[in-house]
Amino acid sequence: MAEVAARRPVTERVRVTEIFRSLQGESTFAGLPTVFVRLTGCPLRCVYCDSAYAFHGGTQYGLDEVVATVDGHGVHHVCVTGGEPLAQRGCLGLLQQLCDAGYRVSLETSGALDISAVDARVVRVLDLKTPGSGECHRNLWSNIDELTAQDQIKFVLCDRHDYAWALGAVRERRLHEICEVLFSPVWETLPARDLADWIVADGAPVRFQLQLHKILWGDEPGR
Repeated sequence: MAEVAARRPVTERVRVTEIFRSLQGESTFAGLPTVFVRLTGCPLRCVYCDSAYAFHGGTQYGLDEVVATVDGHGVHHVCVTGGEPLAQRGCLGLLQQLCDAGYRVSLETSGALDISAVDARVVRVLDLKTPGSGECHRNLWSNIDELTAQDQIKFVLCDRHDYAWALGAVRERRLHEICEVLFSPVWETLPARDLADWIVADGAPVRFQLQLHKILWGDEPGR
């Protein structure tokens, strides 16, 4: 009996901090009603992290359970986020299953982990870390070669030095010719107007964005 049991497939699972419906606050999908699946755990420790509550804990879900919960919210767009979702082995299967279910799926990932195995239907929002984040050394630059025109690159900026570094990376690596590039100020750290003025003055080939959910709901979890 033990041998037979060992041959049975193990149901793939993920550890989930929360699943909720809100408006997408970032990326080119900003403003769209979205179901967020926030997976638990992250190997990075960015100094400005606003989701540290997702580093630990969470609840184990089977992939079918996640999809069923998403189904109950009745919206088309799903964002898988964290933490760092790709730190969980089951994330790849979850992304595929959500795509198979007909959802428009985006993935918010730090860029520190390999994205090459992510389902091609998923819009990958690659958050490249700046010096001010404290995790710049973790960027896996080979991920850039995996990106397509449907994907997006995000830089979250702490100060003018971060801005200069990020703009240099965009121009040197011609990131804006690969996909949309997004520049965001760290909430309540870098004045949004300062960043906007720098982008305009330099004619930077990027899209300025604010965290819409922060403007609407501040640091309230699950929004």
